[in-house]
Amino acid sequence: MKALSEMTGDEARALRFILMDIDDTLTREGKLLASSYTALWRLREAGFKVIPVTGRPAGWCDLIAREWPVDGVVGENGAFVFWEERNSRGKPVLKAEYHPQAVRNDHPALARIKERALAEVPGLRQAKDQFARLFDLALDFAEEDPVLPLETAERVKTIACEEGATAKVSSIHVNIWMGMYDKLSMAEKFLKSRFGWESSTGDRQVLFAGDSPNDEPMFARFPLACGVANVLRYGGLIRQLPAFIASRECGDGFAEIVRTILEKRR
Repeated sequence: MKALSEMTGDEARALRFILMDIDDTLTREGKLLASSYTALWRLREAGFKVIPVTGRPAGWCDLIAREWPVDGVVGENGAFVFWEERNSRGKPVLKAEYHPQAVRNDHPALARIKERALAEVPGLRQAKDQFARLFDLALDFAEEDPVLPLETAERVKTIACEEGATAKVSSIHVNIWMGMYDKLSMAEKFLKSRFGWESSTGDRQVLFAGDSPNDEPMFARFPLACGVANVLRYGGLIRQLPAFIASRECGDGFAEIVRTILEKRR
């Protein structure tokens, strides 16, 4: 990883789309920081398309799409994307697209995984936001106490994979679902259909900012991907690290990324 300061002016000026994780990328200890929220507004005012790409649930993403200064939000690790369009009267209307492989989270395999994981991993619990989810099962190892080690999350991921599911480790949850999709597949689909993005030539038009193992497909795909400083906590679990790294952690690191982009574009 290179220092963020090594990004060139030409690289910054080529950018059109800024995508980012939410937990521990825009937030710190579960709170959205003033610095990162202000950075989202600065991007919007500068003309970028701004799209969070998160493991958080549909219920949260409905609010984000409506109330944040964003052009869409990919949720539940790629199960769907929500965005607003204006109708004939100029009123914003929420739109949604679901991944064709997304399977509702009442699938019996997910119930089996939940039962097994909770029995085999002491201290593990269902995420408090599970009630707002449509497609995945979120098991909490670090959002609330007791905070369990990363080895615990890897054990839960192994259980899910043994039972035939897909699983990704975030900074707080292990997200588990049926179907072969991830953050990247839905993000690319949305960029193409909504904004006419060309995947074969436009990889340097996209910057993704993230912090954890479930962001690895995005880090691998986009050559200008950036990590906030806390991505270093997961170095042993991420084979493809981002190209650049901020000096600060969490939302302050995201604000640093945005400030750097805007300064280098000048």
